[in-house]
Amino acid sequence: MGFDPDSPVFRAHEGGKLEVRSLLPLTDRASLSIAYTPGVAEVCSAIAADESLARGYTWRSRLVAVVSDGTAVLGLGSIGPAAALPVMEGKAALFREFAGLNAVPIVLDTTDPDEIVSTVEHIAPSFGGINLEDISAPRCFEVEARLREKLTIPVFHDDQHGTAIVVLAALRNAARVTGRALADLRVVVSGAGAAGVACTKILLAAGVGDIAVADSKGVIHPGRPDLTAVKAGLAATTNRAGLTGSLADALAGADVFLGLSAGAVGEDAVRSMAAQSIVFALANPNPEVDPAVAHRHAAIVATGRSDYPNQINNVLAFPGVFAGAFDAGARSITENMKLAAAAAISEVVADALEPDCVVPSPFDPRVAPAVAAAVAEQAVRDGVVDVAVDVAVDGADAAADAAAAR
Repeated sequence: MGFDPDSPVFRAHEGGKLEVRSLLPLTDRASLSIAYTPGVAEVCSAIAADESLARGYTWRSRLVAVVSDGTAVLGLGSIGPAAALPVMEGKAALFREFAGLNAVPIVLDTTDPDEIVSTVEHIAPSFGGINLEDISAPRCFEVEARLREKLTIPVFHDDQHGTAIVVLAALRNAARVTGRALADLRVVVSGAGAAGVACTKILLAAGVGDIAVADSKGVIHPGRPDLTAVKAGLAATTNRAGLTGSLADALAGADVFLGLSAGAVGEDAVRSMAAQSIVFALANPNPEVDPAVAHRHAAIVATGRSDYPNQINNVLAFPGVFAGAFDAGARSITENMKLAAAAAISEVVADALEPDCVVPSPFDPRVAPAVAAAVAEQAVRDGVVDVAVDVAVDGADAAADAAAAR
């Protein structure tokens, strides 16, 4: 890839992809005095006396900070904050397009977890939620956990939980298409990074029968002497079958392959899987299993690419998750809210399931409103709501408005 200022891609990105515009007309002294001084002082004074008023009288309650240090960007790796900024701008554009939410991209010139946590903590009063993006593992686990503990607004690391939500939604439907329940499935996960850990956790919570996780050194199990704290946690909660050896060894007789790494998987390993197998090869741009190879042996195939059916795309999850959390006035995003989001995504196409349609299109206008409503309602049930709202009626209004405008 090189720099070509005349290419369609560079032309589309020239000047960035975002702008800020006023919602108030500033055409005369009266309008200026309401939008700014002296009128704004009345609003400031009211919020100073009751900070909860900021929800209704600033954009904070529907504003997301998209925060990255540029250490794990798409398939590019650690490219630094400036090079990561176009991705964060794109993420902000997706929030607006699919859920009607405002978002501000913020890239940080530090990779130190203490500095990242401190910086986000200090800017948090400007925002209603924090979307962590493209922060490499294992630091991403610590950063998210510490911010969730410190802040009283939703914190969501999309590389972990957005991927996990959509994977679970797709797997629920893939199991239905092949006549099985989640509890019937033995899953092999390739990759123990951010997405691999989060997917494993949500699949276990959803009731998947057994999961073996493999990294570059093979299957993770308690007997391995080289495990990090995160991998030791996986070893303690997965692999009930007691598998050891390589990823290929684990795939023999497995029902599901879930690829969340760049490691290629050969045809013999795919052939060795159980009948009616399911292959989710999500590495971009090159899936771990070539889709043509996967289709020769698997009943259902999904990738992370937009040029194949069954695209596992995080945009199915994060806009609706934040919209629902905001609509409910949620202080955090719980595990049950993630499960509710996955169920909502899967149900969007429940009446049209087939091997090439186990997950909705990213452009399906039903997705974000369904996710927002499910997440908002679950937030109330989970007791993480400060502001009383009628989530059943209003839970997805902004997402619905955004969808209708497309």
